[in-house]
Amino acid sequence: MGVEDAAAGAGGRLVGADRVLAVLKELGAHADGVTLDELTRSIGSPKPTVHRALAALRRAGFAGQDRSGRYLLGDELLRLAFANHEARPDHIRIRPVLEDLAIRFGETAHFAVLHGREVVYRAKVDPSSGAARLTSVIGGRNPAHCTGVGKLLLAEELPTLSAVKAWVGDRTLEVRTPRTIRSATALHRALKEIRARGFATDDGENELGISCIAVPVHLTSPTVPSGAVSVSALAYRTPLSRLVDAVDDIRARVERVGHAA
Repeated sequence: MGVEDAAAGAGGRLVGADRVLAVLKELGAHADGVTLDELTRSIGSPKPTVHRALAALRRAGFAGQDRSGRYLLGDELLRLAFANHEARPDHIRIRPVLEDLAIRFGETAHFAVLHGREVVYRAKVDPSSGAARLTSVIGGRNPAHCTGVGKLLLAEELPTLSAVKAWVGDRTLEVRTPRTIRSATALHRALKEIRARGFATDDGENELGISCIAVPVHLTSPTVPSGAVSVSALAYRTPLSRLVDAVDDIRARVERVGHAA
């Protein structure tokens, strides 16, 4: 689904605030800036209307221009986003655990929460070495059904096959790789196994060559997870079997932050 599809009003045309939000979202996809012509083509609205949306964003400090005239996210928006992110208790409390895990495995550690059909990454710590790193970003999203953190959290919310079928509905589960779960029945089986063993894995289901293990973190309730912590690795460097063998250690490190709450 493109930007226009996601924010279209009646008749499929961007209108009013939807157009402004579509421009803002497109700016976020271009860290090095984007021209007015490029924005116009991407969004599919006339150049004058895109220019008016940019003017509104610039007045609010949510958009700016570099020396070459390319548009990019404004400093005020970045200030608000980072201030909000830094003020979130879960981010502050979970980061030392992620740093610990990143050092322990030399791989990337995430903290993520469930948001509808997707997971949102609230915190991320990369290994300190100069080795290859994952492309995930704080605030980024992935489909819940094909990630370790997503399946772990879905296992809590969808205890029965009927619940899984209702969650899937009449849509087609997005297929990221040949290993991605594709049906409600298969997803139900996976979630049942996760509940039994207390952790989830992703063996190239979201991205080939990436292995992941996820465990719940309880920051506010001893029974309801606040989110999930994962160790995500390049499979050639840290195979999934090594992560599974270390799950008790991972779980113990994560549980300590919950006990300290």
